[in-house]
Amino acid sequence: MSAGAENFDIVILGGGSGGYACALRAAELGLSVALVEKGKLGGTCLHMGCIPTKALLHAAEVADTAREGEQFGVKTTFESVDMKGVNAYKDGVISRLYKGLQGLVKSRKVELVEAEGRLVAKNTVEAGGRTLVGKHVVLATGSYARTLPGLEIGGRVMTSDQALFLDDVPGRVVVLGGGVIGVEFASVFRSFGAEVTIVEALPRLVAAEDEAVSKQLERAFRKRKIAFRTGVKFAGATQSGDTVAVSLESGETIEADLLLVAVGRGPNASGMGYEEQGVAMDRGFVLTDERLRTNVEGVYAVGDIVPGLQLAHRGFAQGIFVAEEIAGLSPAVIDEMGIPRVTYCEPEIASVGLTEAQAREKYAEVETLEYNLGGNGKSQILQTQGFVKLVREKDGPVVGVHMIGARMGEQVGEAQLIYNWEALPSDVAALIHAHPTQNEALGEAHLALAGKPLHAHA
Repeated sequence: MSAGAENFDIVILGGGSGGYACALRAAELGLSVALVEKGKLGGTCLHMGCIPTKALLHAAEVADTAREGEQFGVKTTFESVDMKGVNAYKDGVISRLYKGLQGLVKSRKVELVEAEGRLVAKNTVEAGGRTLVGKHVVLATGSYARTLPGLEIGGRVMTSDQALFLDDVPGRVVVLGGGVIGVEFASVFRSFGAEVTIVEALPRLVAAEDEAVSKQLERAFRKRKIAFRTGVKFAGATQSGDTVAVSLESGETIEADLLLVAVGRGPNASGMGYEEQGVAMDRGFVLTDERLRTNVEGVYAVGDIVPGLQLAHRGFAQGIFVAEEIAGLSPAVIDEMGIPRVTYCEPEIASVGLTEAQAREKYAEVETLEYNLGGNGKSQILQTQGFVKLVREKDGPVVGVHMIGARMGEQVGEAQLIYNWEALPSDVAALIHAHPTQNEALGEAHLALAGKPLHAHA
């Protein structure tokens, strides 16, 4: 304990996406900020999540391109994946972004405290022997890779955390979980040459997405020879020597060299003094109102510890929101449905807004339209299959956009504007989309939904 307390306008516990975004915006608004981070600035997203996994997925795409050159009339051969080289490329990307982020935080004069922090009073965080007192405190301690009860992580059983540091490509992989992280890693391992089986207890892969998207992904994965068992529960895993035997409740056993546990991420919010200070929690998550205030006055929470989508860009948005809220700017409440979602497997999935099932629950009448990428020139050049699916309230705005196909994540920018600005199909149909781009598929889908299809059958 240091003798004197240090005073700030805001003390932020956690320097991941939500925490550092809050710090940068608050400093920009003239507030004094202390940012406490026990690991590396940038958190999961930069060091163990979004950035490294997408680097692996790009390396996987390069491997596929080398294999498939023939279909484009280019004679390429695929030799092997050098994991040392892949990891060096991935680490290079992280290191450049990390340096940039450190520079940003320094330039905004944020007080970075590199130590483990603990909430010791509703307005006080202790970290590294320092006592940091804030007029406001922001909890932003993120998430961790979960496992299942009784399933020990170690050896041939790992989460995404360990899978990012493999020295070589395993021959056979079982992926436990068919959500975002599971299908992304399944996609990488398959491209790198492994035999892959996904085990998912729910009835379909990427179960949070529109059902049509799940069906298309399952078709694409079958074609890629990625095996999956859906609607089947995991029963246990036994390691012996170089293998792991994965048993399912159906009685089946699958032999593998690696079991990747991808059953989601849990909130990293216990043991840091939150409960002791009376912060309301539920199943480990910190509860907030729509303005991200906890039940304790002056204490806010952002990012993965707040129930909802666990996405870095949600963390950024919430961090900025809280900084502006504290600065008295009264920002507009974030619409969770308006946050774009991307799954970077091959084919990519991108969506925003309501699924068809959610829209049917909410509105009296719903119209949907699927525009097949078969009618899109650029998608044909890329040799990808998929669709853009629109969901609208009958005679009303578009309330959901769901896309699947190579590079579809790049199209979600316009899709989220369509949803968030409550555009009518006729509004989007009037906009001119460049030809030949995949972006055109969005324009074509809206033309068709507005009743004037061009490159689509009426």
